[in-house]
Formats: sequence, structure tokens, C-alpha cells
Amino acid sequence: MFSILVVTVFLASCLAMPIKDPYSYSSAVGQGGGTPFASYGEGRITAVRVWETNNNYYYYYYYYNSNAYISGFQLRYGSTWSPVFGNEGGLKQEMELFNNDDAIVEVSGKYNPADYICYLVLTTNMGRTLSAGLPNQVSFNFYPVNVGNELRLLSGCFNGAGITSIGAHWGLVYMEGAGNSTLETALETVTPII
Repeated sequence: MFSILVVTVFLASCLAMPIKDPYSYSSAVGQGGGTPFASYGEGRITAVRVWETNNNYYYYYYYYNSNAYISGFQLRYGSTWSPVFGNEGGLKQEMELFNNDDAIVEVSGKYNPADYICYLVLTTNMGRTLSAGLPNQVSFNFYPVNVGNELRLLSGCFNGAGITSIGAHWGLVYMEGAGNSTLETALETVTPII
């Protein structure tokens, strides 16, 4: 009888214990040369900007070659834009998330193992997408491990021309109180490449 009481109290205390926020990381893809980066900000991601460079070559009006890649991106946390990672060269694509129910839940695309991220697609839980670049080379698909998580930050490397690698960090966003900053997470998860 006493053992049943002990087990019951133990199980009840386990249910009452706070659960640490479940975070997950989608490992970076790409060759990774250049300067490491990690986006950061307070609150939820509310908008995204992506720049693509599209170097199409034509020979006597015939399509000859194409070398499109992601030259840079920028995330807005709340009402504050992060720095631009990479550069602002080329065509800019922008997507604003409508409300607190709209969140990025998938990052996918293509990368060239020898140089840049060629194609980037950001998908929200409402089914909206932003796509930039040219869909060729090797595919990747990032999504959170835990149900209810959303994109918290992107990390990777860039050089003078564009993004050379990218990874995604997923987690919960609590809109009230402290603990919304992605800066601490970014500093803990990005290791400099020498």
C-alpha cells in the first residue's frame, strides 16, 4: 500500500515538473567557406527577405548556362530587422508573416557542394512559401523534430558573393516575458570555422 502511494506521488511530481523547451537543429548543408553567421533577435520571426543572383548566359539568343544562387537574406524578429547575412545583390524576394499563428515550419532548397546555396524555399504552417534562386543541384529539407516548433534562427556561412552553407534552428516562441532572445542560442550553437 505504501509503495503504491510512493509511486503515485512520484508520477504526480513528474507531471508537475516544468519541461525544458524542446529545441532541435537541422545540420548545415553546403561547402561552408567564408564567415560564419547566426541570425538573432527578440520574439517571433515576422518577415523574411532573400536576395538571389541569377547569372544567365545567352549565346545568339539561345540559353547557354545558368548559375543562380542565394546572395543574402535577412529576418525580422518582431518589428526589428536582423543584419543582412551575405549581401543585397540581385533580385529581392520578401514575405511577411500575417499574424501570431503564421510561422515558418520548413526550410528547403538545393545547394551546390562546390560553392553556394542555389535555391531556398521557406514554408509557413499556413501553406505560404517564399522561393528564391534556381532549383538545381543537391536537395535539402529542414523541419522541426518537435510538434509546434517553428524556425527560430538560421546559421551557416557566407562569402563576398553569397551564402555558402545554411542550417536551421527550431524551437518554441513564448510571447510574454523574457527568454525570447535567439542571441544566446546563436552564440552557443555557432562555432567559428578556421
